[in-house]
Amino acid sequence: MTDRNAKKDCRCGGNRRAPRGDDGRRSRNRVQPEKMVDDRLLIATLPRVQSILGREGVMGPSGSGKSTFLSILGGLCGPSAGRVVIDGIDIHALSGEKLADFRREYLGFVFQSFNLVPYLSALENVMLPLAIKRMPTPQKRDRAREVLAKVGLEHRATHLPSQLSGGEQERVAIARALVNEPPLILADEPTGSLDSTTSKEIMDLLAHLNQEGQTIVMVTHNQENTEYFQRTISLRDGQVDSDRSVYTATRAAAAG
Repeated sequence: MTDRNAKKDCRCGGNRRAPRGDDGRRSRNRVQPEKMVDDRLLIATLPRVQSILGREGVMGPSGSGKSTFLSILGGLCGPSAGRVVIDGIDIHALSGEKLADFRREYLGFVFQSFNLVPYLSALENVMLPLAIKRMPTPQKRDRAREVLAKVGLEHRATHLPSQLSGGEQERVAIARALVNEPPLILADEPTGSLDSTTSKEIMDLLAHLNQEGQTIVMVTHNQENTEYFQRTISLRDGQVDSDRSVYTATRAAAAG
């Protein structure tokens, strides 16, 4: 199902990276989780054409394993059994350095607690993932301003986190996750500490980003968020309790 030599193609499977267009930007191909076998093997591919599946939700009560699932998918901790294969790369078979390369090139993380540096402005926080990139500082600033504008916060670029509302801080965190143009965004309870109105604004933003071609895997315990998902995986006691696709349900209803 996967090529054992795939990761040898480049730094961390880099020749399998989404291609860049004439403007140097990566195409908005989506990482599409395909299936889970015996709750142990997660297989995902990065298709060369856009897929309708690109907004996945992981649900479950506290202690069900949602955050652990996301950490394993993000290469932050290893599975006790099985493999995690993304775009033909067995990520937990990579060396520490290659795994760091994978996270940098493939993933953007959004955390419930925002994890913003308090003494840096919104713009500077968004620029952080670009620190190790070989590009002129003015170009980094332009890219950070671009993604801040995408999340509706260009006018707050010079403000410190303490000067921003909770929803604005979450938007900065999302912009920071987007700045490197990763194929996959992993969001851990991004609305967990927000009120219902602000939560809806953040979910609307994530849905809009998905419609533009961004793949998102989000962990949440909020049942109201499921209306935004195209696929919902429910966990219970560390096991997959159900795996439901909106499209599968819709087709089944139409067939009935």
